[in-house]
Amino acid sequence: MPSLKDLRVRITSVKSTQKITSAMKMVAAAKLKRAQVAAEQGRPYAESMERMLGGLLAGLPSPENAPKLLAGHGSEQKHLLVIVTSDRGLAGGFNANIAREARRKIAALQREGKEVKLLLIGRKGRDALRRDYGRLIMDTLENVTRNGAEFDPVRELSRKLQTMFDDGEFDVCTLLFNTFKSAISQVVTSKQVIPLPAEEIAVGEMAAAAPQGGVYEMEPDDEALLNDLLPANLSMQLFRALLESYASEQGARMTAMDNATRNAGDMIARLTLVYNRSRQAAITKELIEIISGAEAV
Repeated sequence: MPSLKDLRVRITSVKSTQKITSAMKMVAAAKLKRAQVAAEQGRPYAESMERMLGGLLAGLPSPENAPKLLAGHGSEQKHLLVIVTSDRGLAGGFNANIAREARRKIAALQREGKEVKLLLIGRKGRDALRRDYGRLIMDTLENVTRNGAEFDPVRELSRKLQTMFDDGEFDVCTLLFNTFKSAISQVVTSKQVIPLPAEEIAVGEMAAAAPQGGVYEMEPDDEALLNDLLPANLSMQLFRALLESYASEQGARMTAMDNATRNAGDMIARLTLVYNRSRQAAITKELIEIISGAEAV
C-alpha cells in the first residue's frame, strides 16, 4: 500500500494535470468559436463555386476539349492522397480517425493495383503513417494551421498540386479531412479534387438546386472560364478542407480536455479518500500503541 507521502505527491500531481487540461479546454473553446464561424462561412462559397462549375459543364459542347483539371490524363493508375491532420495531439480521436481511413483507402487502392502517393498536412499524420507507409510519403507540410486556416499556404499548395499533375506525377488527387459537425462530432470526409468529378457535380444537390431552364451567354467562352475557375475551385476546396479540419481539431481537443478534467477530478476524489482512510488508520494505530503502552506501565 502506498505511503501517505506517496499519496500526497500523487494528488498534487493530478491536481497540476487538471489545471493544465482545464486551461487547454478553455483555450480550445475560445479558438473553436472563431474556427466554427469561419468553417460555416466558407461552405456557401465552396458550394456556389461547385454550382457555377456544374452550370458551365452542362453547357460544355465537347468534353474532349475540356481542361486537364476536368478531363484528367485518361488514366487512373497513380493516386495522390492529401491527408489533413494536426500538428499537435491531445485531440481525442481526431487524428486517429483520419489515419484509420487513410490506411483503409490505401489498402483498397493497392488491392486494385493502383500506385499510391501521400502528401501529408500536419505532423501527426506523418507520425501515424510513417512506419507502415513511409516509402509512399512525398512530402509533409507542418504548421499550416498553427494560427488557424489561412489562404496563403493553400495558394502555394494548389500551385504545387497543379504542377505535379501537369508533370504526370499523379492521375487522381483525393482529399482526406474531418468535416466539422459539432464539438463532439467530426466526420471523416473523402473528396476527389483532381480531376474534378464532373458527373457528380452535374447531378449533385448543388446542381439540382440551381435555376433550371435558363440560357446564359458567357464572355469569354465556357472553356476560357473553366480554365480560370478550375484552379480557383481547387484552391477553394483545399481551403475549405483546412477550415473544416481546424474547427474539428479544436472541437475534438475541447471535448478531450473536458473529459480529461473530469477524469482528473474523479481520480483526485478517489485518492483523497484513500489518503484520508490511510491517515486515519495510522492515527488509530498510534493511539492504540500509546494506550497499550500506558496500560502496560
